[in-house]
Amino acid sequence: MAVGAARSEEGFTSAGATRVMVAACRAAGLDDRGAELIRLGENALFRLGSVPVIMRIARSAEYLSAARKEVTVSRWLAGEGFPAARVVEDLEQPLVVDGHPVTFWHLIVDAGRAATYGELGAVLRDLHSLTPPDGLELPRYSAFGLSDLRLERAAGISEDDLQFLRKRGQELKGRLVELQFGSPLGPVHGDAHTDNLMVDSSGVVHLIDLENFCVDHPEWDLEVAAHEYHRLGWVSQQQYADFVRAYDRDLTEWPGFATLCAIQEFKMTTWLMQNVSEGEDVAQEVGRRIASLRDDTAPRNWLPY
Repeated sequence: MAVGAARSEEGFTSAGATRVMVAACRAAGLDDRGAELIRLGENALFRLGSVPVIMRIARSAEYLSAARKEVTVSRWLAGEGFPAARVVEDLEQPLVVDGHPVTFWHLIVDAGRAATYGELGAVLRDLHSLTPPDGLELPRYSAFGLSDLRLERAAGISEDDLQFLRKRGQELKGRLVELQFGSPLGPVHGDAHTDNLMVDSSGVVHLIDLENFCVDHPEWDLEVAAHEYHRLGWVSQQQYADFVRAYDRDLTEWPGFATLCAIQEFKMTTWLMQNVSEGEDVAQEVGRRIASLRDDTAPRNWLPY
């Protein structure tokens, strides 16, 4: 179902996302009063005030297939009894509002604490042990995601930096072709960090943000925590040890780890570039990331966004 809203040339900003939220609520018969923007990233997330529902608004029509996949995967995991985000079943999913795919999810009442890295390792261990049914069509992992599209649409980035990033992307694609994985294919979350887990009020850990879900090698999920520990320093030695103990594998010992880290850093940089107009702090962080990508040996003193 497609719904029109006031169009804007300003890009995917908090103000534009709010206009889409209001139109989507009207189309779905929901009250937009009291809705709160809780995240602006690959999606805009709104917590509705009238009902216990989270609305996800994607950046553009290119995300429509991912939104449809999220709905399908959520229903499959529910059937497996796997704790994950659940779509609202009595609403049409997804809506398309002014070119933005919109989905509605049951609110998870959190326990007031973040998930641990040990819990992340356990969730991934259980996820990777599942076998998707034959009727569930899932893509392979998109290692570079929408990075090429982001570079085409980049604003506020110097031409010199854009040329470097385009060249860097081509180099990394070549390295990936040569990479040898030693694990079988299976379900992969595709963005497996602790921010994509929620602990509910009864202590159950739920996997959320299913838009990158796919069938591929589990290394893509294991790379995230290993990268945050080994390259970014966002994870302590104890946290990473808990992750490894729960999953029973340390990806830093795998020869292909450095290539996956380089791809992740490239993708993280192009992702943040989308929000460069949101504030000077974001613009400075984008500049810091691009500068460090020019030297593989440089420390990654990146701020978490």
